[in-house]
Amino acid sequence: MVKLYEGGAYLYQGMEVIPDGAEAGALLKSKTGKEIVKEDAVKGTIAYGILEKHNISGNMEKLKIKFDKLTSHDITFVGIIQTARASGLEMFPVPYVLTNCHNSLCAVGGTINEDDHMFGLTCAKKYGGVYVPPHQAVIHQFAREMLAGGGRMILGSDSHTRYGALGTMAMGEGGPELVKQLLNQTYDINMPGVVGVYLTGKPVKGVGPQDVALALIGAVFANGYVKNKVLEFVGPGIEHLSADFRIGIDVMTTETTCLSSIWKTDQEIKDFYDIHGRSEDYAELNPAEVCYYDGMIEIDLGAVKPMIAMPFHPSNTYTIEEVNANLDDILHDVEERAKVSLDGQVAYSLKDKVRDGKLYVDQGIIAGCAGGGFENICAAADILKGKYIGNDEFTLSIYPASTPIYMELMKNGAAAALLGTGAILKTAFCGPCFGAGDTPANHSFSIRHSTRNFPNREGSKLQNGQIASVALMDARSIAATAANQGFLTAATDVDADLKKYKYYFDSSIYENRVFDSKGKADPNAEIKFGPNIKDWPQMSELTENLVLKVVSEIHDPVTTTDELIPSGETSSYRSNPLGLAEFTLSRKDPEYVGRAKEVQAMEKARIAGEHPCQVNGEIRPVMDRIKERFPEINHENIGIGSTIFAVKPGDGSAREQAASCQKVLGGWANIANEYATKRYRSNLINWGMLPFLIDTEDLPFHNLDYIFIPDIRKAVEEKKSEISAYVVKEDGLKEFVLKLGELTDDERSIILKGCLINYNRI
Repeated sequence: MVKLYEGGAYLYQGMEVIPDGAEAGALLKSKTGKEIVKEDAVKGTIAYGILEKHNISGNMEKLKIKFDKLTSHDITFVGIIQTARASGLEMFPVPYVLTNCHNSLCAVGGTINEDDHMFGLTCAKKYGGVYVPPHQAVIHQFAREMLAGGGRMILGSDSHTRYGALGTMAMGEGGPELVKQLLNQTYDINMPGVVGVYLTGKPVKGVGPQDVALALIGAVFANGYVKNKVLEFVGPGIEHLSADFRIGIDVMTTETTCLSSIWKTDQEIKDFYDIHGRSEDYAELNPAEVCYYDGMIEIDLGAVKPMIAMPFHPSNTYTIEEVNANLDDILHDVEERAKVSLDGQVAYSLKDKVRDGKLYVDQGIIAGCAGGGFENICAAADILKGKYIGNDEFTLSIYPASTPIYMELMKNGAAAALLGTGAILKTAFCGPCFGAGDTPANHSFSIRHSTRNFPNREGSKLQNGQIASVALMDARSIAATAANQGFLTAATDVDADLKKYKYYFDSSIYENRVFDSKGKADPNAEIKFGPNIKDWPQMSELTENLVLKVVSEIHDPVTTTDELIPSGETSSYRSNPLGLAEFTLSRKDPEYVGRAKEVQAMEKARIAGEHPCQVNGEIRPVMDRIKERFPEINHENIGIGSTIFAVKPGDGSAREQAASCQKVLGGWANIANEYATKRYRSNLINWGMLPFLIDTEDLPFHNLDYIFIPDIRKAVEEKKSEISAYVVKEDGLKEFVLKLGELTDDERSIILKGCLINYNRI
């Protein structure tokens, strides 16, 4: 089904994979009649050409990227614009689309959510942007329909910013990276590796894009095969995939931990642009006659079976056939994994979902940027036609990804067919994907065609004893399960006539409702602020020396951004840095906020000219021990902050608040064995936090220990890669080594000045 090559590979004429090795050169010469130089073949990928076009550094090893367009949704754009305003924003220099698909339901938090929407609308007027009202479209569907273009690059503040199937290289990053673009700065990265995804064969009836995506994720997530690289989809299998099918695979590439994605384009994609009235935005993209990939993944589409990602990660994959055949073993494995993910906070079992030897599901959801596409929903309607979901616990909710899709489903009868089964159709909304919509009952099991199934993303709260779980599946198998009234069923096991429906896009829906400034700013427009919209607090420069208290120690194999700052109802506070910070690590380490505030109080006293021990006496013996070895240290030249340790933090969302909330509470650093994603590490840096690395798993420090780092400012200035640090113990200082990893000059300046706002303001 999925094969990973051990090394790199050449691709000849887009159709033949030649593994790198001693015989590759001779074979390529026999085919082309010339010597092939690997360094030249690297330049033949589609990705290389797009990156070269958007790089302004003149050096393809050290990229400085300017994006064509930007996009954000309503739990990120307020913070981004507030940061940019504090840094001197006058107008949006590139098209910037503000969608409203996360805090769409203005039903909690008083006026908070709609206040954010009005902030977005008035900012679009003042700075020259585009504003998409709530329920019109989820962020990524609007981008596909209205923003993508062949050979373009788009930066979004949502991690699933992926439009590669349409020939657009898109990346999801934390808000500060969008701020840089708004301030005419660049996205700075080393040239990423490019991994080919060579598709062969044709999917069998009942297999959908989520099945292919989950098979890919399951093969590459844990081994890091594609981490921070670009996936380039090629091969003869592509011609058998519709645009919607390709899009459905592409959006899920985020879960592989890759940096971005791009696909070869053809008539199918040209038709997509034609249907959406944007024929001029299509570009045919193909790799060169000979190109070289740093790795190669081969997927036989015909061998892919209906898949399921069991709780609590998209990489925890099985075929549905395997699950049904090995229920006891697989459910036991899920329960063992849950002990790690849930820290034993609640009793957890799925074995009570087994009824007469079959796995019963409580809820089905088809939604958002992954599941809410036209073809997915039409296929679900075909499978469910003439069936009923039953009147027991099982429910089915379907969220078309945009109003134009919803309209077409009404016109072609799919909506009526679904409603007739007992399913519910709802408006475009991302809620089920992040814990703010269709929250199931306690101990319920939900199957969803959405993007993630991390703990809490279905809305449960461990600290209140609430737990539900999500498995990811394709819309087709969700519909088959619904047709079987809640018993887990693969779509390949039902006899349904899956038709091909023609899609008609009604552009008037957006023309009548979306505000588009056409890039013209109105400086006289007044921004509307709600009472929850707060400015970022003042942040200090990096001090000469640092003493850090470890206030949380996490040894899970991976720590997600959902665990660092929960999603769900907390999203209403994304516009309020201090309010949101109260939720930091609340579902993973409820003691974190109180501990961080105690440390921050000492730093605030120090800044005010007071001695920190007047606030908290525990710092006095710490400082005394430090002075025994470093007598020049005093409370004027040493900063006091907090830090956390996590083995591998930052998997998942692009949300900058996973880092900024720590900084707002006085955090100065993270310490990790590695960072799960580039975007989380970038978020730390942009908020002035030191992204320390430590090689050993046998830590020299533990929770509540103090760590002293002398001359840290000098170390950053002098670009030192290894930094001496000391654990402060009762019997003295114990030395160990921290690393910072590679930092650009601008990133060092941001850390030195305390955050991106200071970097641009000072």
